[in-house]
Amino acid sequence: MTVPTLTLNDGNTIPQLGFGVFKIDAEQTERIVTDALEVGYRHIDTAAIYGNEEGVGKAIAASGIPRNELFITTKLWNDDQGTQSAFDAIDRSLEKLGLEQVNLYLIHWPTPKRDRYVESWKALEQIKADGKSASIGVSNFLVEHLDRIQVEADTVPAVNQIELHPYHQRPAETAYGHDHGIVTEAWGPLGQGKYPLLELPEITEVAFAHDRTPAQVVLRWHIQQGHVVFPKSNSRSRIEENFALFDFELTAEEQARISGLERGGRVGGHPNEVN
Repeated sequence: MTVPTLTLNDGNTIPQLGFGVFKIDAEQTERIVTDALEVGYRHIDTAAIYGNEEGVGKAIAASGIPRNELFITTKLWNDDQGTQSAFDAIDRSLEKLGLEQVNLYLIHWPTPKRDRYVESWKALEQIKADGKSASIGVSNFLVEHLDRIQVEADTVPAVNQIELHPYHQRPAETAYGHDHGIVTEAWGPLGQGKYPLLELPEITEVAFAHDRTPAQVVLRWHIQQGHVVFPKSNSRSRIEENFALFDFELTAEEQARISGLERGGRVGGHPNEVN
């Protein structure tokens, strides 16, 4: 099964479906990422703060998959924001991953109280120029943070990875991304189990109509919205289920029904309060 790709504003492409390793134990990461690669995933999303970059690297090395067929993302943690500290952080991540270059490097949070995200973004511009990341982007940035980067730096982020699910669809950030060529990536695409998303009739009735699971329907909704999405699971069967998104399609009416679930229902931290 071929995963569709999106073209970033720097000309690179990104698979629209990836595999996330947030909160996957370091000891289990190699096994679980190996499962994902065997299922067919080629896009892996990790972060320094997850503490499992080494496991991701071991799975990549053992897979035998050519490097140019993989898309690997990691992220700059809040404590490492700043110029030299960002340079040091990418080197540590590359060493743990066993790679010379990641495909995408993100600032994990804007941490506005620290007020170092513009400085850090300029460091990421140099990291890209040095060939240590093919593309650079941000995570959890609001419009105000994106606007400031536009004014004070030279490069528009390729990606903004944000909390996004049917109760919290982020219209301001997604519209900004559309207008400025910034691809939106959705973390917590199923609401992290913090509300009964998969039991709602707007989801279950669509799932029944397509003979699919509720989770597959929500993930397909993301794909048709144009988001990059990376569900996570420790279960091989669920990993396979989450990958089977490209042999069915939701109607416009079904898409609209799910989009009608918007509640402003954030389940993670507010980007101005995570510092």
